[in-house]
Amino acid sequence: MPVTRTWNSHQTKSRALRFTALALTLSFTTPAFAQEGPAPSAPPPTSPAPGGGTPAPSVPSTPTTPGGTTGRPGQTTPQYPTSDPRRDPSFQEMRRPIYLSGRVMIEDGVPPPDFVTMVLVCNGQPRPQGYTDSKGRFSISLGDNNAMLADASVGNPTDPFGNSGGSRSGMPGGFGNRGGMSERDLMSCELKAELAGYRSDVISLAGRRIMDNPEVGTIILHRLANVEGFTYSMTSALAPKDAKKAYEKGVDRLKKKKFNEAQAELEKAVSLYPKYASAWYDLGRAYEAQKNDQKAREAFEKSIEADAKFVNPHLELLQYAVNERNWEKIEQQAGTVLKLNPYNYPQVWFFHSVASYNLKNLEAAEKSAREAAKLDPQHRNPKINHLLGVILADKGEYSSALDQMRTYLNASPNAPDAANVKNMVTELEKLTAAKKVDQ
Repeated sequence: MPVTRTWNSHQTKSRALRFTALALTLSFTTPAFAQEGPAPSAPPPTSPAPGGGTPAPSVPSTPTTPGGTTGRPGQTTPQYPTSDPRRDPSFQEMRRPIYLSGRVMIEDGVPPPDFVTMVLVCNGQPRPQGYTDSKGRFSISLGDNNAMLADASVGNPTDPFGNSGGSRSGMPGGFGNRGGMSERDLMSCELKAELAGYRSDVISLAGRRIMDNPEVGTIILHRLANVEGFTYSMTSALAPKDAKKAYEKGVDRLKKKKFNEAQAELEKAVSLYPKYASAWYDLGRAYEAQKNDQKAREAFEKSIEADAKFVNPHLELLQYAVNERNWEKIEQQAGTVLKLNPYNYPQVWFFHSVASYNLKNLEAAEKSAREAAKLDPQHRNPKINHLLGVILADKGEYSSALDQMRTYLNASPNAPDAANVKNMVTELEKLTAAKKVDQ
């Protein structure tokens, strides 16, 4: 008896529509989008932490006890052995910010062309900690509650874009919420640099002690092949002095959420230097903050005209397409971003797949979903597996679809749609068994 493809019945259609609606209610975000209010594409030279972040202090502002509580007037701070305090067990379990400093360099020995994000990776889960300065130096504080906000794509396994609260899964001891780290926490951690278009060396933090010299040395960035796009604009180096000065003022006003003032300074910058792609981009962000989407789009388009390989404005236009649920525009804009940089944006591959699926191009949807999965080995966005399962089921590849749905449930067992996916798994198991019998 031939297998009846019940998956492609009217029930299939309704399930697919429910899936795509859910997929596109998830916020598509880039690192800048994750911050409150518009964040500049690069911080002003006087601040290595854009978007309202603050540089890590060189020493703790208040004393802490082994339990991580803040010292108060009259409180007695425990005295550690004078021989080697690092050997004291209570000291080793002490939770406090851990300070690291060093330098990031390109493999040819020059500083990076843009501010680089320093990322702590523990148990496979990344969390940004701060930025380098214009010379590639960094000074960061691990486990500091005042550290920069994580990229929205750095979420827990059940919430790949960071849309809801909760502690960050996989991070040691929930250090972002407990005001510090212990030496034991660092056993599963590495430090790396992150700049689109480059691969970073990593520094293992296993065995590091709180009393160690904070200097960790130099991290080398290696240029990736076949990457045309950048998260910085090459036109910035050619900007005249007055335009740069206006741009830096505009970025500073953006950081302080003084959007009218930021707009005025950035408009001055682009009037002095119409090819100032970074200034056009940040001007678009200023317009966005003031709910002037039409002017924002125009500014992003001007940024692209000035430097077509500058990725950030392309991402902004993709955001508009996602907000509008415009499948053709999503597919087009995502394709442009992926042509510029196919390595750094698994969420863009994901949305390209969603758009292709809705446009009934299953081959393109499957290819993009698999690329997204390849770039997300830690399943930070389990919806990739859900999407791939739906695509494969529509193609009649029930066994492979079943594997993807099970992967999704394993990575996200408490997802809101878990019950519905379990029903899909049950149906796929029946279809897989029936197909084997028929063969």
